[in-house]
Amino acid sequence: MGFGDLKSPTGLQVLSDYLADKSYIEGYMPSQADMAVFEAVSSPPPADLCHALHWYNHVKSYEKEKARLPGVKKALGKYGPANVEDTAESGATDSKEDDDMDLFGSDEEEESEEVKRLREERLAQYESKKARKQTVVTKSSILLDVKPWDDETDMAKLEECVRSIQADSLVWGSSKLVLVGYGIKKLQIQCVVEDDKVGTDMLEEQITAFDAYVQSMDVAAFNKI
Repeated sequence: MGFGDLKSPTGLQVLSDYLADKSYIEGYMPSQADMAVFEAVSSPPPADLCHALHWYNHVKSYEKEKARLPGVKKALGKYGPANVEDTAESGATDSKEDDDMDLFGSDEEEESEEVKRLREERLAQYESKKARKQTVVTKSSILLDVKPWDDETDMAKLEECVRSIQADSLVWGSSKLVLVGYGIKKLQIQCVVEDDKVGTDMLEEQITAFDAYVQSMDVAAFNKI
């Protein structure tokens, strides 16, 4: 089990494939599992590994509050697909982790209690907010224009990167390529979102993060459903 060497192209490819149908390393919210893998990656993955790059940029936004994320960090080899051999300094790491457990075992137990308390508080806040918010959910249909740098940009890869963006209530729809001029085509893609959960600013920030393919993003049409 594991991703292999996350500083190598092979390890990053395994990570990107693993995240193709997932938003996080474990579960449905950021956790210490994401931070453990994020710290092992150490730098942004290349743009062609769009699933890994999107995950990296998203987890990076939680760096300042990483101590409050739920879960307890495990050895890196405990995460990832089961059919990949863990080559991330297994011997030395295991020995060091054993020492850390002996030296700081009580602190980890206290941290686990603190994490558990924070999780319960967040769940209580969520349930309270959910109970108060029994209102009609408003949705919007958005048509986006995503422009490449030039006529040599791989538009299939550009669209794959855009569709790799996942968020609660975000549903990607139909798309087509529209000629802009001089042989350059832009991607025109439809999506449906819940207004309270996904905004155009968030979409623009995450789409333009794929700057190896994307020059800019514009909202072509915005309609309430």
